[in-house]
Amino acid sequence: MGVDGEAGLRMQLVSGTGEFDREGLERFARATRMTECGLSYAVIAIVGPQSSGKSTLLNHLFHTSFDEMDALKGSRERGEDDTTFEKQSSLFALAVADVIIVNMWCHDIGREQASNKPLLKTVFQVMMRLFTPRKATLLFVIRDKTKTPMETLEPILREDIEKIWQSVPKPQKHQSTPFADFFNVEVTALPNFEEREEEFKTQVARLRDRFQDSVAEGQLAGDRRGVVPASGFPLSVAEMWCIIRENKDLDLPAHKVMVATVRCEQIATEKLAQLQDSEEWEALQTAVDAGSEAEHFGARANQLAAEALATYDAEAAYFEEGVRDSKRQFLLKGMSALIRPLHTAVVAAAAARCVDAFKTDLDDATGGKDGSAVSFAASAAACLQAAALSFESDAEDADVSLFGWSVEEVRAKLLADMESHVASLRSQKLKQIATDAEKSLSDAISEPIAALLEAVTDNTWRDIRAVFFHEVDGACSEVEQAVAGFDMGGEEQARMKAAVEAAGRRVVEERVRRESGHALSLMKDRFFAVFSQDDQGLPRKWTDCDDIKAIAFDARRAALRLLAVVAAMRLDTVDDSIEPTLLSLLGEGASGEGSNSSRTQDGEWGRARGKQRGKEMGKGKGRSGERGQQKGAADIHVRWLAGGQQVGQGRP
Repeated sequence: MGVDGEAGLRMQLVSGTGEFDREGLERFARATRMTECGLSYAVIAIVGPQSSGKSTLLNHLFHTSFDEMDALKGSRERGEDDTTFEKQSSLFALAVADVIIVNMWCHDIGREQASNKPLLKTVFQVMMRLFTPRKATLLFVIRDKTKTPMETLEPILREDIEKIWQSVPKPQKHQSTPFADFFNVEVTALPNFEEREEEFKTQVARLRDRFQDSVAEGQLAGDRRGVVPASGFPLSVAEMWCIIRENKDLDLPAHKVMVATVRCEQIATEKLAQLQDSEEWEALQTAVDAGSEAEHFGARANQLAAEALATYDAEAAYFEEGVRDSKRQFLLKGMSALIRPLHTAVVAAAAARCVDAFKTDLDDATGGKDGSAVSFAASAAACLQAAALSFESDAEDADVSLFGWSVEEVRAKLLADMESHVASLRSQKLKQIATDAEKSLSDAISEPIAALLEAVTDNTWRDIRAVFFHEVDGACSEVEQAVAGFDMGGEEQARMKAAVEAAGRRVVEERVRRESGHALSLMKDRFFAVFSQDDQGLPRKWTDCDDIKAIAFDARRAALRLLAVVAAMRLDTVDDSIEPTLLSLLGEGASGEGSNSSRTQDGEWGRARGKQRGKEMGKGKGRSGERGQQKGAADIHVRWLAGGQQVGQGRP
């Protein structure tokens, strides 16, 4: 046995003493990756008279490197023991090969005492005893062709073959079986290698082309029925040689097991192929590949498998029981490997449909489309149960009872996916509830708090706290009602309410920060209002009796008190030292009550600003217009904020 010499792979499968090199064959199969070929491989054997140029032919035909006889030294004939070995090796070649090259001399054609006739007769006889008809190819290569044309030689050769076949004793069932049911016969001829080497090589190259794609249908090794998968080839041929070698006279008492092994596997392979080629299987496979539901997949696949087993049992009924049962398991495993991927795809598709239907049902049940208020937890539980029942029904429809495959892994993943969706949807809905509550709270407190900060008074923060906590209580009450159907624990609900309140606090803080950014402008407005308006909020009519210094002092204090209001958040703190600290900057008596006039004016200004703010909100106007009008007058008195004694220009 060998391949291209450049690959360095060459071995002698059977030694001269009849020892079979099984380990060497396994190494050869691994090195050539033969074990990965499945059924896409062919075994070529050559038989023929001694010194007929078999090695020369193989070396030129397949680029092997078998040892060739030195033509100058000649050869010697084998003895009787070697003849027996030759018969055994020929039978072995016939048992394992797809193509048997019969190397014969041209001058032996038509001769009664041709050198290869006894060998062929023995091979045919043993073939009838051991095997059911199997189409192997006998490729007769006529060596040292003479001038006699092939049109004359080939009919004579075929007549010789037919005579040998007719002379072979046959079992009763094959008495009338023609030779062509067992073998394909091909005939070719080659010139003498020594005398016409170049012509010999040209003819061999043409012959080599016939071995390209030799396992394709209609080619030299096209009949693949009963071919052993490549991964089992080393073991198979080793056992065959062992049986043949142990019976030198070719009386094979152990042939029953060998035949059972080969034939039962052959039958099992045929049944598996028939299943694959059936229209029903193709319809199932097409439906699954297309992603359709493949209705009643389990029953249909189970029927196909059961029919294959039934026909196997019928055809293998008379073979050795242990081998028959073993190959039955071989068939079962083959069908399992064929059907299970489709079963897996069908179950996975069923799970995917259940998930999609579950999501749609849950969205509909929990107000996903019409916003109806329902119990989310109860709806989710009901939808989960419905989806689980639907999957169980689909899984039962897909079940192939002959194999009983578990769908637990798919079931567990389905449940996990649905529960994950429930958790995700629950989180989304709770987030939306919180977002709605926060927006509602923001809408409820933004403008009132802005107005309170615009019209700063001594009670601004008291009023802000009242508005804020009233609206927070209302928002939290709405949240509590909205989450009633979510099976929410006390801690989770408390966290959600706290988040809503925190969002409200951020609104207040943002408003305070915004107003504090205008602190200087507000202080100017406050100073101007107190300084230029009387106790009734009317423009002050200045007289020589007015104490301008005292009035300015009151105005500065009012401005600083406004700054104290917007200088810090007081949602949780009632008392602090900000106002006294700021007023202390005015000097002695600044932190006292001040004049009634300044208090009154402060309050009147705040109320006036509150009314003005309300009008602006109603009309969509801002504070910028009024501030622009007052800016010039306010700037006249800005120095009073710094405690100056000089009255600015523009004083009435």
